[in-house]
Amino acid sequence: MSNVLRYLPELEGDEQVEVARLLNDMSDAQAEHFARIYRSRRRDPAHILILAAVGFVGAAGLQRLYTERVALGLVYLFTGGLCLIGTIYDVIKYQDLAFRYNRDVALEVAQTVRQVYDTTDDSGGAQN
Repeated sequence: MSNVLRYLPELEGDEQVEVARLLNDMSDAQAEHFARIYRSRRRDPAHILILAAVGFVGAAGLQRLYTERVALGLVYLFTGGLCLIGTIYDVIKYQDLAFRYNRDVALEVAQTVRQVYDTTDDSGGAQN
């Protein structure tokens, strides 16, 4: 858990636990690399809430587009947030939307970082 607090102090709750699990077996260099990429790609739950609330007065579905759920975002956009029911659901469950998106991003970034460092280690060993 201390790695998470050192590299990503802004994380809270379930997201912090999930990222701590991923950082557990990483070296310091890998963890720093992970933190830089993850910080740039993660979505803040407050932004998702704001975008979902915009659906009541303007364009519904922006929160889904923001979390890269393009098809569902377009459905919300053309159906008025599925007659506002989907928008109400998203306003209530905004933290869950953020957590699911951020978890998927964290898994993808962790896998990429591990592959990069595994490739670097393999090529470094081959040159010796």
